[in-house]
Amino acid sequence: MAATLYMDARIAPTRSLSKKGFVRLLAVIIAFNVAVGAFVVSIGAFPVPVFLGLDVLGVWLAFRASYRGAAGQAERVQVCADHVRVLHEIGRHSRTVWTSPTAFTRVAVEAPGEHETRVQLRLSGRSLTVGHALSPMERADFAAALDQAIRSARAERY
Repeated sequence: MAATLYMDARIAPTRSLSKKGFVRLLAVIIAFNVAVGAFVVSIGAFPVPVFLGLDVLGVWLAFRASYRGAAGQAERVQVCADHVRVLHEIGRHSRTVWTSPTAFTRVAVEAPGEHETRVQLRLSGRSLTVGHALSPMERADFAAALDQAIRSARAERY
């Protein structure tokens, strides 16, 4: 019988630009480069359009690499009555990076800077920062939800 999960949060980084936005951005860059290319060809600078084309290719490759880097990466935080577990997922593969008994795991929130918040799981001198992909306000909400899930899981056992 599967244990009851009090929390099963999957935290994945969001892309800053949608596919539609990327197409629009690339269209604007191409239109600008075509205009500049037409101007420089009209004044006799024939090699410049080659470099403008390389500019468009460079932007396209940079965005493609960025999208591939963030694709499929996630952090999963699971809380059940017996343990708290954190997994890092990359594509279809996942690996456990933290496991601790629920009864002794604490949630700590650190705010070292004005716009910086860290959520940590702590146990006997060990700690793991979770929720890197969240904004500082979302981290505070996540910490409260995680703490509540751990309290609820402890209540099941005792």
